[in-house]
Amino acid sequence: MPELPEVETIRIGLSNKILHKPIRQIKILKPKLVKNKPKNFQDILRNNQIINIDRRGKLLIFNLADENFLLIHLKMTGQLIYISQNQIIAGGHNFPLAGQLPNQYSHVIFSFIDNSHLFFNDLRQFGYLKIVGHLEKEKIVAKYGPEPLGKNFSLDKFKEILSKRKGVLKPLLLNQQIIAGIGNIYADEICFRAKIKPNRKINTLTNQEIINLHKATQYIMMKAIHKKGTTFSDYRDSDNQRGNFVQYLKVYGRENKKCLRCRMANIKKISLGGRGTRFCPYCQK
Repeated sequence: MPELPEVETIRIGLSNKILHKPIRQIKILKPKLVKNKPKNFQDILRNNQIINIDRRGKLLIFNLADENFLLIHLKMTGQLIYISQNQIIAGGHNFPLAGQLPNQYSHVIFSFIDNSHLFFNDLRQFGYLKIVGHLEKEKIVAKYGPEPLGKNFSLDKFKEILSKRKGVLKPLLLNQQIIAGIGNIYADEICFRAKIKPNRKINTLTNQEIINLHKATQYIMMKAIHKKGTTFSDYRDSDNQRGNFVQYLKVYGRENKKCLRCRMANIKKISLGGRGTRFCPYCQK
């Protein structure tokens, strides 16, 4: 699933390409993924412009010139793929771009006045697009918790969050209403860096462990954004950058391999809250 670093990288990449370009045409090939009436969706977007792109957690918010907002959530396997004459920029899930676009995964296509195109692709079709007004947008974003790198995610705020919660650690990190933007990959990496098992009871964490966890959360998310996440790729772009945080993963995808930190145990994989979870049974406590 694209998480905060991947979605932020998409936001930055598309902001450099599609702002203030009139939208010439919108093709809806899979109407169920559009949460408006298809004709209304097309009528609002045709000849409209995207003037800014924001993000809340994993949710992309495209500010439109007519003061509406286009919300796009990639969910499990969504991609946004921008194609112009001399470049392709793709962000989101890392399943291969099979052949020419559009392909069988292309469900909504935005065509701009300069003949560039933005494809919304989704293998499993859990993602969605929705146009909303200001009040509805505010109601939606108000449901999200603080951003891990935002001003509201202070150590004191983090301690307050933990003091009100029971249960185990990882499901809390994944709860978007508590902390916005962390998904399965980065939750495992955060727990590893903090040397805390993801299945630790929250009420057993010491003050120092909470401090370590807060630092680890900000470090992992900041580094992942800097490295363009684990799934983002620029194909045939001027600098040919690729998302390369994958080479820094310490536990995710490394089950049954030797721990890179302690070298004393193999990374273990368990199911926690229905999610595959990796950790070192020796150096995470």
